[in-house]
Amino acid sequence: MPSIWLNPGVTIADIQPLSDRTMAGHLGILFTEIGNNFLTGTMPVDHRTHQPAGLLHGGASCVLAETLGSVASYLVIDPTQAQPVGLEINANHIRGVRSGLVTGTATSIHLGKTTHVWDIRIRDEGGHLVCISRLTVAIIRPQKP
Repeated sequence: MPSIWLNPGVTIADIQPLSDRTMAGHLGILFTEIGNNFLTGTMPVDHRTHQPAGLLHGGASCVLAETLGSVASYLVIDPTQAQPVGLEINANHIRGVRSGLVTGTATSIHLGKTTHVWDIRIRDEGGHLVCISRLTVAIIRPQKP
C-alpha cells in the first residue's frame, strides 16, 4: 500500500515535538507508530485524564482522537500551504478504563482538498475497544490578498 503522507519517510521522532507545550503534551500523549495509512499514539489513564468517578474522561478520549487525526492531516498536507483544524468530532464511549495506557489509531476515511475524515479507535492495554471516534478536519488555506 502506498503511503498517504506527504513525506513518506516521516518518523515518530519528526512528529513528537508537535505535542510540546500543548494539551496533548500536558496529558502525556505520545505518538508511537506511523504506518503507510495510520498514526498511533498512547495516553495515560491517571489523575490528568480521570473524571470524578476515577474513570477515563470522555473528553480526554476526544483529545487523544483529535490529536491523532489532526496530526495525521498535518502529515498529509503541505503545512506551508495550508493548516488542518478540527471541524467536528464525535465519540462513542464503549468501555470504562481506570488506569494504565490507552492506545488510539487514526486511519483515513476521506482525504479531500478541503476536508479530511478520520476513524480513530481507542483500546485499553488488553486490546478492548474503549472509544470509537470520527473526526472531520478542515484544511484551511491562507486568504489571498
